[in-house]
Amino acid sequence: MKETKPIKRSKELAPLSREHHDGLLFAWKIKQGLENDAAVETMCNYARWYWSNHIKPHFKNEEKVLVNHLPADNPLVQQMIKEHAQIRNLIISLDKHPDKGTLHLLAEFVNNHIRFEERELFAYAEETLTAEQLNSIYQQLANEPYCDIEWKDEFWVKKK
Repeated sequence: MKETKPIKRSKELAPLSREHHDGLLFAWKIKQGLENDAAVETMCNYARWYWSNHIKPHFKNEEKVLVNHLPADNPLVQQMIKEHAQIRNLIISLDKHPDKGTLHLLAEFVNNHIRFEERELFAYAEETLTAEQLNSIYQQLANEPYCDIEWKDEFWVKKK
């Protein structure tokens, strides 16, 4: 099996990477909840809550702060925007289709999307942006509020 080394992220993009770590944890919690046969309604409520408090503001920062410094027609930027829309649509679809299949898709999409941004988009940004541009991104991100409220119902923990 191929060993993957941890990615060393620049200080300027580290706030987005920290949020990505939380996003990977979100996807893991959904997958664990599915494995543990947790209540679908609880997991859907968690997904909607996480969307409102974490993913939606994170997408806004990437689309308004990061993208302003990158060429809009860049294929990596276009892929990011497309994947954001797909995740947004999956969250919306939980209202009409609150089922395990949609939750599983959501967890997979979030996981794959974060891996893409970390391995490709952020690497591209760090290679092409100037120190001044990266610092500007960092300053804008530093002023953004972060939700530190925890979800109380730990549905992902296996009941004994």
